[in-house]
Amino acid sequence: MRILLTGATGYIGKRLLPVLLEEGHEVICCVRNASNFKLKRGWKGQVSVFEVDFLEEVDTASAPLDFDVAYYLIHSMSASIGDFKPLEEKAARNFRSYVGQSSCRQVIYLTGIVNNDELSSHLESRLQVEEILQESKVPLTALRAGIIIGSGSASFEIIRDLVEKLPVMVAPRWLNTRCQPVAIRDVIRFLTGVLLREDCYGQNFDIGCDEVLTYREMLQGYAKVRGLKRFILTVPVMTPRLSSYWLYFVTSTTYELAVNLVNSMKVDVICRDGRLAQKLGFSPIPYKEAVCLAFDKIQQNMVLSSWKDSLVSSSEKGSLSQYIEVPEHGCFEDRKQVVIGNNTAEQAWNNVMAIGGERGWYYGNILWKLRGLLDKMVGGIGLRRGRTHPERVSPGDALDFWRVLVVDEEEKRLLLYAEMKLPGEAWLEFHIVEENGKNVLRQKATFRPSGLWGRLYWYMVLPFHFFIFNRMIRNIERFRPEGTDQKEVEKAGELKV
Repeated sequence: MRILLTGATGYIGKRLLPVLLEEGHEVICCVRNASNFKLKRGWKGQVSVFEVDFLEEVDTASAPLDFDVAYYLIHSMSASIGDFKPLEEKAARNFRSYVGQSSCRQVIYLTGIVNNDELSSHLESRLQVEEILQESKVPLTALRAGIIIGSGSASFEIIRDLVEKLPVMVAPRWLNTRCQPVAIRDVIRFLTGVLLREDCYGQNFDIGCDEVLTYREMLQGYAKVRGLKRFILTVPVMTPRLSSYWLYFVTSTTYELAVNLVNSMKVDVICRDGRLAQKLGFSPIPYKEAVCLAFDKIQQNMVLSSWKDSLVSSSEKGSLSQYIEVPEHGCFEDRKQVVIGNNTAEQAWNNVMAIGGERGWYYGNILWKLRGLLDKMVGGIGLRRGRTHPERVSPGDALDFWRVLVVDEEEKRLLLYAEMKLPGEAWLEFHIVEENGKNVLRQKATFRPSGLWGRLYWYMVLPFHFFIFNRMIRNIERFRPEGTDQKEVEKAGELKV
């Protein structure tokens, strides 16, 4: 079927799109700026782009009108504190007017649970949008969710930051508020499961797991999954403003989002029933399992796993780089870059693709082996896994004590995720780009620490990083397999950094 997807560049939209494509649907992606949306080669014939801003009336003379289902995934909560309600109302009315002139048979709207007499401004706005969409001649199916558990979601990342950074928390009393979380994978299953189901037309459903938890229990559950000991003290004197500042300074969220989340967190968000899951024939993922899935090193995000499976059977490779987001907030970074000189960009890329295994890491191989030995001593996987092919890697491959997440031949980008024992999480990325007519090799190491030990670890290894990463990138750029062995390359690197 033909589907209109609003919010195509958002958190949910990015994860929903490849699932819809896997199921064989044709998708019209609505974006405000088409230049920010890159069509992947593997999407040819299945994806089209419609540049539209629903804060303005839609010009139906040039807009696509032939589609079966429309997903409404637009919200403005993180954009502002006080004026998102009129913005959301305006967008909803313009969308309703547009869809009413199309061949659409169903609108699917992801919203928030609103079964409480006293609602926050955010939830009031969500309910108002739902009521506006209900007035359309096109049947509406509203899916009401609470906290979404998945790597990258605002609520989950706040939970993650709090637990990882604070061994002892002095927290506001709204930590005793009850909620019913839902795994991101289940959100996608609900969104796709109701497609053109007439028994879901004109209805709203609360979606969540089978557990009712307080925010305190969610924090403690997260800590247990991560093997961390955390102590939480609640105080009654922390005002909403102080609570917002608390979230803002401790976590990576924006202040606007912190304010809106705090206002919502004061209200219980509990599902009325689980009838939709029963109707669709599956059991929602429990909270702790959802947390584990969010930290899965290979399938840490739903899109990665689905695109990995499709790449196996597809002759046209789509890029995974859009879906693997290296974190930026609360992280340490080591960035290096070098202009590619004597070698070509292709040769430098081949050097990147051959890293590890028998080829080694281009500088300080003894130190890399020592790190692998230390990892083995503390129960890690060590450096012995090597690589399955001396010159090629694919997403999901093991590469020494790293896991390959992204291999983008067209963009010349390799992204690795660390599987050695660490007090945090680490990524290593190589990317060849063109700047001012020259090819440049970029190398970025990213480390997200877990608590105080993670920060101490980063500063302890910083001197080693300075020498190893500096000389590694130089040697990757100049290495030539023919007539030049690794010792000569390392010697050259030692002479000039």
